[in-house]
Amino acid sequence: MKKEWKYLLETPYHLEEEDVEWVQNTIQGMTVKEKAAQLFIVMNDKKEEDEVKAFLQDYPIGGIRYRNMEKEDVMLQNQMFQKYSKIPPFIAANCECGPNEVYKGAPFIATEAELGAAGKSSWANQAGSASGEICREVGVNWTFSPIVDVYLNGKNTIVNSRSYGDDPDQILELSKAYIQGVLEHPVLCCAKHFPGDGVDDRDQHLVMSVNDQSCEEWDQTNGKVYQELIDEGLETIMAGHIALPSYCKKLNPKLTDADILPATLSKELLQGLLRKKMGFKGLIVTDASHMGGLYGTMPRQELVPRVIEAGCDMFLFAHDMEEDLNYMIQGIEKGIITEERLQSALEHILGMKAHLGLHKKQGHSRDTASEQASGQYAQIEEEIADGAVTLVKDVKNYIPVNPKESPKVRLYFLTNAPETRLQKGNPVKEMVVEELERAGFQVDVNESLYEMEEKEVSPGNIPKIMKKPSIREFRENYDVVFIVVYMHGYSKENSVRVKYSFEHSNEIPWFNCEVPTIGISLNFTNHLYDLPMLKTYINAYAPTRACIRAAIEKAAGKSEFKGKHNDTVWCGRWDTKV
Repeated sequence: MKKEWKYLLETPYHLEEEDVEWVQNTIQGMTVKEKAAQLFIVMNDKKEEDEVKAFLQDYPIGGIRYRNMEKEDVMLQNQMFQKYSKIPPFIAANCECGPNEVYKGAPFIATEAELGAAGKSSWANQAGSASGEICREVGVNWTFSPIVDVYLNGKNTIVNSRSYGDDPDQILELSKAYIQGVLEHPVLCCAKHFPGDGVDDRDQHLVMSVNDQSCEEWDQTNGKVYQELIDEGLETIMAGHIALPSYCKKLNPKLTDADILPATLSKELLQGLLRKKMGFKGLIVTDASHMGGLYGTMPRQELVPRVIEAGCDMFLFAHDMEEDLNYMIQGIEKGIITEERLQSALEHILGMKAHLGLHKKQGHSRDTASEQASGQYAQIEEEIADGAVTLVKDVKNYIPVNPKESPKVRLYFLTNAPETRLQKGNPVKEMVVEELERAGFQVDVNESLYEMEEKEVSPGNIPKIMKKPSIREFRENYDVVFIVVYMHGYSKENSVRVKYSFEHSNEIPWFNCEVPTIGISLNFTNHLYDLPMLKTYINAYAPTRACIRAAIEKAAGKSEFKGKHNDTVWCGRWDTKV
């Protein structure tokens, strides 16, 4: 065995010599097209067997991700891709909240912000274990999680509820526990988004976001997290379309501001910082290549091969498969991707496939363990919700609200506008009403303009959404107001903010000083930035029945608040605290 191959015997690959020989021989037997195609992970939309077979004959890709489908469809898809791939493929899924995105109906465990508020590493471990178990059951071998971004900017919403928080030590504790849980099965983990989202308030799906920490600040936060995970054997890292100018200029003093590129295209960050300084030997995959943070850097024909030459090993998704593959092949033939860099990328890809044992067991056998544990997953979800829901502020001591003494509730539910005309009703709002009633409240629900328009498009809806009763009437009719906020989404705007369904609407908290008013967020933790007037505010972290029930029961005094918040909830403002 050549000396340069010996690193595959070590962490994080841990291959035997026969496995290394398979990697060597496979690379040596590949055509240029096969080498180029192996660098791609594509979003699969093929459902029929003949489609999959024909696609893989034309494009012998390195792996797939897929859209959420029924369980049997996921299993069939994965079996077909294993069957018709010359080199066994990676099959990846996002398991950021547990395995709920592996297939439709798979268990939701908890958001990372929820786990951060709960603060128990055992729960993060269970989230990882559930993810690995469900992935393994259906043939998924790689999860694009955990998210290890240090959340430092309270106005950032792209990783707000997806991050464990702002404390590097807690992020390490929880991410290590999560990874250990996943590896029980075994499935690859992927820490993301290097070099760290959550500093800029902009969304890398739309623009190249910038981590503007100094080198020293980065070393103590995001750098600390990645370094410890690497030292413990982290297998894969996802590079974000995120710049880190301080380190780029430190490692290459000739760079100007105009030269700064996202990590996905930065030799300074991938080879100088991540490989050389931090000693990472595993596999690097890009974040999605159709994101604005990458598109805006250079023409597609140039960026496709330059991502690999910069130091990424795999290219996530294609704009047009035939076109992108040709761009990659041209990059190889023109020397944009050097032979040495191509060889290294393929070693990392095939080495990690051998690490999973994919070369020895093409195909998969069904494991029904997760089916037997479905009740256990629901119990874990409820326990975490109970431990996570957080009373952020209660400066006028409105909590607890006894439904026997203050039964009459006015509910205002703030959420995004419907995305299509096909979107009817609001199941999350319905759950809120059900849980308030279950707790013993009598609920009068305010209609948003969206709901009025769903029933009937009428000019009369505008004055109706703006109409407010007299203060006297409102006080007589209601004992307490709940404002429940479920803002969500990404890649349509850089930062998602609280929105009302119409200008000057009756949803704006004009009643805040008239009747005790309690705010509850079912997703983002930063809504006090837009609702500083609220004197009582609860973060519930997720739009699930478990979190909604826990928040309402705690507000009603039926159980205690246990979750902890960090200072990012104040968004750097004094007025959010009072």
